[in-house]
Amino acid sequence: MPGNKQRAKMEPYRFEFHALGSDCSLQLFAPTTALARDAAVAAEREVARIETRYSRYRPDSELSRINAAAMNGGSVTVDAETAGLIDYAYACYRKSDGLFDITSGVLRTVWNFASGPPPRPDAVAALLPRIGLDKIEWDNPRLTFATAGMELDFGGIGKEYAADRAAQICAAAGICHGLVDLGGDIRLLGPHPDGTPWKIGIRHPRRPETPMSAVDLVSGAIATSGDYERFMEVAGRRYCHILNPRTGWPVRGLRSASVIGPDCLVAGTLATIAMLKGREGPDWLRALGVRHVVMDDDGGIAGTESPMRSATRSC
Repeated sequence: MPGNKQRAKMEPYRFEFHALGSDCSLQLFAPTTALARDAAVAAEREVARIETRYSRYRPDSELSRINAAAMNGGSVTVDAETAGLIDYAYACYRKSDGLFDITSGVLRTVWNFASGPPPRPDAVAALLPRIGLDKIEWDNPRLTFATAGMELDFGGIGKEYAADRAAQICAAAGICHGLVDLGGDIRLLGPHPDGTPWKIGIRHPRRPETPMSAVDLVSGAIATSGDYERFMEVAGRRYCHILNPRTGWPVRGLRSASVIGPDCLVAGTLATIAMLKGREGPDWLRALGVRHVVMDDDGGIAGTESPMRSATRSC
């Protein structure tokens, strides 16, 4: 129609990179290659910034600075971004009745899922007094560690936070249709340009080539927590990398939990809490009223999303 501007044609672009120990990708629709590339570069740079800032492996990271004070039972002041993550971690700690605890990372000193075997029970028990967010005084923006030898670990929220930030960076660059995938933690930037949803497959915990379920999404995020990414098997028993902070031992009861939420950070923490709750996890998610799909240790699938027909076979 005369006088109306013709909408620019959107072309699909895909960018792949490695970060946070995972294969990552961006699927972006843009009218020009330059816009898509600039958005992708900025998003990848933001993910790298977050990884550098909160890596427990880098001695110069903000997290290492915090943990240096924690090791000596001292105090440390943090900036606004870090304070926001700590506030969120405390909210998750309360929501999960203490099961979601960013101080439980100290258990990795005795658990090695790359080589095994499981640690001695007394070695695990010796670390339990150094676990518990309730043992830390948090007076924003200052942390005080009364118990020496504690440490924080943002591994349970860092990748999800990075996915949300990458999506925000792309949106600020002018991307209205796209998908951010950081190792299976997914945040959407609207539907496809024609309005059709993204079809997201949820991995089967025992048959990765066969999706357990598939969901159609036009916005929001989906994140999965499970026992299949890092684990060890000893004498026929699988030891999952998700550790209960009360016992120091791997969770049992569920093979995986996937949650759909408004952003990746919320979806990811709810999925992890469900895993920590074990057999009570599905009822907990149902009571929250969130979309989800879970598989228990027996291979049973439950939740608000329909399982794929091939996934309902006995496992």
